[in-house]
Amino acid sequence: MSLRPFALAASALLAPALQAAEVPRLVVMMVIDGLPERQIAAFAPQFGADGFRRFLDRGVWYRNARYGHGHTVTAAGHATLATGTHPARHGIVSNEWLDRDTGASVYCTEDRAHRYHEGPTQPDEGTSPKNLLVPTVGDILKAQSPSSKVIAVSGKDRGAILPAGHKGTAYMYRTETGRFSSSTYYMAQHPAWVNAFNGKFNADRFWKTPWHLARPAADYAQDSPDGQPWQGKAGFGNRLPATLGDGVEAPGERFYTDVLTSPYGDQMTLEFALAAVQHEALGQRGVPDVLAVSLSAHDYINHVFGPESRFSHDHLLHLDRQLQSFFASLDRQVGPGRYVVALSSDHGFLDTPEYRKQKGLNGGRVPIGAAITALNTHLQEQFKVPKLVRGFSAGALLFNLDLLRSQGLDAATVEAAAARYVAQLEGVQTSFGLAALSSDTPGPEVLTALRNSWYAPRSGQLAIVPQEGWMYAFRPTGTSHGSPWDYDRHVPILLWGPAWWGTGVVDTPVQTVDFAPTLAQVLQLPPLTQAQGQVLPRPDGKKRRPPQPRTAATH
Repeated sequence: MSLRPFALAASALLAPALQAAEVPRLVVMMVIDGLPERQIAAFAPQFGADGFRRFLDRGVWYRNARYGHGHTVTAAGHATLATGTHPARHGIVSNEWLDRDTGASVYCTEDRAHRYHEGPTQPDEGTSPKNLLVPTVGDILKAQSPSSKVIAVSGKDRGAILPAGHKGTAYMYRTETGRFSSSTYYMAQHPAWVNAFNGKFNADRFWKTPWHLARPAADYAQDSPDGQPWQGKAGFGNRLPATLGDGVEAPGERFYTDVLTSPYGDQMTLEFALAAVQHEALGQRGVPDVLAVSLSAHDYINHVFGPESRFSHDHLLHLDRQLQSFFASLDRQVGPGRYVVALSSDHGFLDTPEYRKQKGLNGGRVPIGAAITALNTHLQEQFKVPKLVRGFSAGALLFNLDLLRSQGLDAATVEAAAARYVAQLEGVQTSFGLAALSSDTPGPEVLTALRNSWYAPRSGQLAIVPQEGWMYAFRPTGTSHGSPWDYDRHVPILLWGPAWWGTGVVDTPVQTVDFAPTLAQVLQLPPLTQAQGQVLPRPDGKKRRPPQPRTAATH
């Protein structure tokens, strides 16, 4: 397994002189959900002058940033970026996990004591950060400066709630309503500006709106063509150009999900974030504030069509234009020398397995649900007890420990039998049991990554690693992430704020746990005592410009 080594950067930290500089009035933390570093590198020549290239040309580009944990999913990534800790410490091991005692599913941000202000609230929907075990950078800022504001906005509940932390305020787009909502954890009711935004700028305005290519078709020649059999379909189909609303009779949950599976989902999120800047006077009140913006559309698009698709490529080009507009608005509202932006992703992405196979690479799908059913049948034949495995929790098999004890079965013996069975499944690379996951004994780097993902009360006891190019699948189309392979762990880290961070390209290996300590330093907060990373190394001054655009982009 070609995994990059776990390494904290040995380079010099950001210059001590920057610590004495004035604190920026606004720190913007941006997460582009499901953006692998390889896409930034591939599409850099097509980006315009002041979207992504604000970072690439006038900021700092960390080209060798990786997650140190192995179960690479949205919730775990957001919590890591916001806290500077691995899931083993912050506790958000997955988007959902199984309760060890009952086998019931637990959603990462569920809290049945609270409800949304917009639309209905299901018991397992995300409404609070109750399950997050450590403070975020925003929490520490609020403790030091109570009048500071921390506001997080996302197309997903977990993308807003986890960066907002325990003391901030989260707003999330709801596919049930096409509007943004907070919950009773944060406030008794929405402020007037939120209601006004939802009334005027809800997702209904995108009904029958076309999605056209941002550039000439020839610029997408290297992408997988539309309409491939391995691609899924949104309501508007699987070919560009497309029209939002095609395939559905009227705006509703299907259409509102399609909006989030298009460039317009990010447009709404960025517009809502700017409304928050305006109406909450973020960065304009004489104290530092934090605005966290998690853009969810790229993840939705990659899951359905694959990162190798024209949909994925074109979405990033549209997003590039949207970022340019967003930054121009911040320049006007806050001032270009008064804010900084730090951007990363919560995980990378696997190219669709069937596309990989077409290219002569290894790839496939492990039908994990059917595999667990067959495993339970196999274990029942051997141990005469049914359903010894409760399910798959945070990338690991969860055994029914109460049942094992009541039947007088040795857990290690059952685990070993399960490991032997899964080892012969097509697409499985290896597995690690409870003894290996809970030990401090040095082991291979993949085991270190799995340990960084493992938190005993919420994780299973037998972690299973797929072969490179394989994914655990519940459907025959689309693709996913979640493995310890490099395509899932290698993400960009981009900083903009030259007075604080300088400019340049950094190829020193860094980790995403370094993201939060870097934000804490620029805010002149005390060191994050829980952090497992360190402040990102500064550029070495030898600027290596990324490729310039081949043609002028139309913005």
